[in-house]
Amino acid sequence: MSITSFVKTLQNIMRNDAGISGDAQRIEQIVWILFLKIYDAKEEIWEFHNDSFQSIIPEDYRWRNWAVDYKDGKAMTGEALLNFVNGELFPVLKEIEVDENTPISKAIVRFAFEDAYNYMKDGVLLRQVINFIDSIDFTDYKERHAFNEIYEQILKDLQAQRASGEFYSPRATTDFITRMIKPQLGERVADFASGTGGFLTSALNYLKPQVKSTEDNEVYNNSVFGIEKKAFPYLLSITNLLLHDIDDPVIIHGNSLDKNVREYNENEKFEVIMMNPPYGGSEKDSIKMNFPVELRSSETADLFLSVIMYRLKKDGRAGVILPNGFLFGTDGAKRAIKEKMIKEFNLHTIIRLPHSVFAPYTSIHTNILFFDKTHPTDDVWFYRLDMPEGYKNFSKTKPIKLEHFQPAMDWWENRNVISENDGFKAQKYSVQDIIDDNYNLDLCGFQQEEEIVLEPQELISKYQEERTQLNNEIDNILSVIQEMLGED
Repeated sequence: MSITSFVKTLQNIMRNDAGISGDAQRIEQIVWILFLKIYDAKEEIWEFHNDSFQSIIPEDYRWRNWAVDYKDGKAMTGEALLNFVNGELFPVLKEIEVDENTPISKAIVRFAFEDAYNYMKDGVLLRQVINFIDSIDFTDYKERHAFNEIYEQILKDLQAQRASGEFYSPRATTDFITRMIKPQLGERVADFASGTGGFLTSALNYLKPQVKSTEDNEVYNNSVFGIEKKAFPYLLSITNLLLHDIDDPVIIHGNSLDKNVREYNENEKFEVIMMNPPYGGSEKDSIKMNFPVELRSSETADLFLSVIMYRLKKDGRAGVILPNGFLFGTDGAKRAIKEKMIKEFNLHTIIRLPHSVFAPYTSIHTNILFFDKTHPTDDVWFYRLDMPEGYKNFSKTKPIKLEHFQPAMDWWENRNVISENDGFKAQKYSVQDIIDDNYNLDLCGFQQEEEIVLEPQELISKYQEERTQLNNEIDNILSVIQEMLGED
């Protein structure tokens, strides 16, 4: 099973379905089917270990009882399958009753389908898709873990196709931050805007080699915590964690900014927080009321940074990707947030990332802030990670890789000032220097960059690609509106 053949096979099938309008819908369609297949495989394992196990899904709606084609001529297809999926399966899954006593491993079914939708209109093609996905044996450890690579590609495809202002952290950035933070088994890792679960799975991959016993495995299963506001990334992240052998994925479908930050108790705090909060958004005044007056920023990323500070345990560690505007911003809230961080936390390192790390989804310059809750800040190290040799910019076809972080990883373990003709690449500032400069953290200069001028054909291709992405998103929205209006 290869990434190329898996994705291409499903593309070829869905391309003939009138209900699928673009790759974004194709991916959403694949993911809800994958979730049910993977969940059924997990239930098989749970049943094997627990004779009294009861599924939260009614018997007729479990994958094994409607989706599996036993080649006896009884598998639903065509209109019968469409009527079952649209008229029975989805309504039943959306209405599953859950309460505070429902185990997370069961409640996630209801949460996963709250906003899911079946786009396909050809029941024969839907049967082909289901049969192909059913051919993967997720009860087999090796095959399940081999599929992780395909799932990573699905997430990348999603990132390329959705043009709604969302973008996700490249795997290299989440892995780099995890390696610098070094989470340990027994610590809980949190991401309060967890998206598709990139930081959480990087943490799990780092923790997995530390598992040596059954008891360790139970600790591992409770190692990560996420909150995701949007429904589709939530479903993606739940599926992602199930693939990483987390039986009880603690990911909440909600808004991390909804709660008053002063009300968090010790049980709601974490040893490790790693995240890439949303940038550029603004929140309602009712949300801002959840923060002390001096911290009520109009910038969503600023509010998330305050949440992180309030939810980091004593001696805890954090790694956060933030836009450059936070570093040099001196408005009241930004300054107050930085003052709080400097005086109450140890902001020890800021890594300036190269331009285009998130290209083509955003051109915004970004930085990684590393801090811990051990003591007030004494000194802050700044390090500029330059574009690797041979690269003018990153792109979908040439993304940033973990190996590109190697200079920063080498420097991290043996810190020293690195001077250059036009300034410096690495430097240390005292906290007094920062206070005297009105809490300006924009203290690591950009490398001189030549302007990149694309060839005419490349420019045309770029615009065509952007237009296609936008058209896909418009089609997606129109399809949803038509369904709401009851139109075909």
